[in-house]
Amino acid sequence: MDAKVDHYHIDKARVRASFGRAASSYDAAAILQKQVREEMLSRLDWVTLNPETILDAGCGTGAASHALRKRYAGAQVLSMDFALAMLQKTRERGFFARLLMQFQGLIGRPRHHLLCADLEQLPLANNSIDLLWSNLAMQWCNDLDATFSECHRVLRPQGLLMFSTFGPDTLKELRAASHAYPGVTSVSRFIDMHDIGDALIRAGFSAPVLDVERYTLTYDDIKSLMRDLKNIGAHNATDGRARGLLGRGFLAKLAAGYEAYRVAGKLPATYEVVYGHAWRAEDKPALADGVSPIAFRTRNK
Repeated sequence: MDAKVDHYHIDKARVRASFGRAASSYDAAAILQKQVREEMLSRLDWVTLNPETILDAGCGTGAASHALRKRYAGAQVLSMDFALAMLQKTRERGFFARLLMQFQGLIGRPRHHLLCADLEQLPLANNSIDLLWSNLAMQWCNDLDATFSECHRVLRPQGLLMFSTFGPDTLKELRAASHAYPGVTSVSRFIDMHDIGDALIRAGFSAPVLDVERYTLTYDDIKSLMRDLKNIGAHNATDGRARGLLGRGFLAKLAAGYEAYRVAGKLPATYEVVYGHAWRAEDKPALADGVSPIAFRTRNK
């Protein structure tokens, strides 16, 4: 019997290619990503942290990496993305920052590094990161449990994971407008905040804190929305996406269905953003076979 097909499985090669093509247009179109980044940066004020090593996982064009380098001047920042063209834009960001990097390389260890890799398989040593930052990247992972396990593995004890990702109401209008074609996916499957919290606990994180903010962007027509998604590299990369001749007819019906959501002359696009942070607890000492973790004391008579 054939295994059940997961139409929402993400084609990573397609995602990588889409973000590569979008590297030059990303900054101008990434309005929501910038807003979420600024909110995440403000939340760092809530925690006491003096990291030596920071991983910006899914760095895009490097805006957050640059901000984190300014905030934690003594830290080494590792900018990671699985689209090489995005890393090239990160390298180009800021002429004076590049001069500073070169100077630091002459007098000591360089403070900024680039890495082309995937969040689900981090090529980093255990216990090597103090702050793992990820802004709107985890929604491109197929296995959230594996992703959080990798984050937990590379964080040092008392290290902090701070992230944002999309929740299930993201692009809900686009999803609803696509119902004319059952089995064809127009939007990725986004995970509920409570399920994300459960996954953090399963991975071994302690004291996870999560909350949701909803944002609405508006457009004159569906072509403008699709153009914005294209310019940030957010193509539909699910295995169940419409293709070929079906794709042409699908887009026409999608545009017609979306008109039902027009308000005051504009088409809304809802984004549910899940913000989260969690700590890696201190490692517990391993117990020998037959040793109980409970200590018993003799009662004084």
